[in-house]
Amino acid sequence: MNQDEKTKASKKSLMEPSIDDLLSKAENDRFLLCAVASERARDINDMMRGQRDRALALQSASQIAQFAGRKPLSLAMEEIARDEVSYDRQKFEEEIS
Repeated sequence: MNQDEKTKASKKSLMEPSIDDLLSKAENDRFLLCAVASERARDINDMMRGQRDRALALQSASQIAQFAGRKPLSLAMEEIARDEVSYDRQKFEEEIS
């Protein structure tokens, strides 16, 4: 493998969606990305664990069914990449202050 091939191989991400794509959805703020993804992953985890009251207020039963067998954080990252999860920047800044 020549140097160019090594460089290309090292740039390939094992994670899909890529961290660069995810960061672009969170104003290139790693802390914000982590906060948004972890909150969404907790919501998904609550749905998976049967805590359905809050979950059903956020999602339909068919959406809940599609999450079976997947890791909550992976699902959250995929949703962020597809612009299905958003955040309120002002609320975020108030909470971390």
